[in-house]
Amino acid sequence: MRHQCKKHHLGLAADQRTALLRSLASELFLHGEIKTTMARAKALKPFAENLITFAKKGDLASRRQAARHIFDKETDKFINLETGELYDTLPEGAKHPKQTVLRQLFTVIGKKYATRNGGYTKIFRLTPRRGDASEMALIQLS
Repeated sequence: MRHQCKKHHLGLAADQRTALLRSLASELFLHGEIKTTMARAKALKPFAENLITFAKKGDLASRRQAARHIFDKETDKFINLETGELYDTLPEGAKHPKQTVLRQLFTVIGKKYATRNGGYTKIFRLTPRRGDASEMALIQLS
């Protein structure tokens, strides 16, 4: 019997599916919202919410677990780890590290949802894509 083994396969092999979900989750945490197909958005939702749950814990083990599941890419901005504020240029005399997806997840997103028990993302339906009429969606952090 196939009880409790539902997974969104997305027509991909396991390694390709994992890489796709990692990149979608990284962009979602970096930008706050992304536009993708409905099937990918539905597959991304539990993946991203599990990572936000790791960020809420905030300990070292959770940080390492989350680092396994996202691409920790670096941007050109600097982040204040206490307040989560972003800077385009480094303020005079300040020593803030570069913004990465993992730092954004744990300093900003984890603190934002510290009191909420689930339901961190929303999926909105959009008009179909013009080329192939694929069902599109906007997934964002709520």
